[in-house]
Amino acid sequence: MALDLAIDAGVALPAKLRAQVRREVARMVKAAALAEGRRDLDVALRITDDATIHVLNRDWRGKDKPTDVLAFAQREAAAADAGLLGDIVISLDTAKRQARRGLYAELVHLASHGLCHLLGYDHRDDEEERVMNARAAALRREARRSGRVRAA
Repeated sequence: MALDLAIDAGVALPAKLRAQVRREVARMVKAAALAEGRRDLDVALRITDDATIHVLNRDWRGKDKPTDVLAFAQREAAAADAGLLGDIVISLDTAKRQARRGLYAELVHLASHGLCHLLGYDHRDDEEERVMNARAAALRREARRSGRVRAA
């Protein structure tokens, strides 16, 4: 399993927080891989700012505003066979504004949401949202738990 964490230049994320987020997101990815019957999956997590995510949101989704998280799935057969799941991009600026339970909890929440999108979940209606939120919560619970990662 590979988690590539990139922090954009000019985005300040303290080293301790960066390490905590890396650890929990890596555990979520591992739990998702095990649930999919795979040994590992590759995910890139990028922490950026509102200006950068605004451009990505406009160019890729046609929404001319910043957002909290974007997910770019690699659905091609060769990429899927290689375990390349995709990219998650989080705006630290928006995460800070939304953080009611603290920045760490918000970043992990957004990462779990993005990971669920990479896994094929969506929230176009209430039922899809319920299923997606349950999966994201299961991934977060497994990430927080100590010991060997189990399928979630």
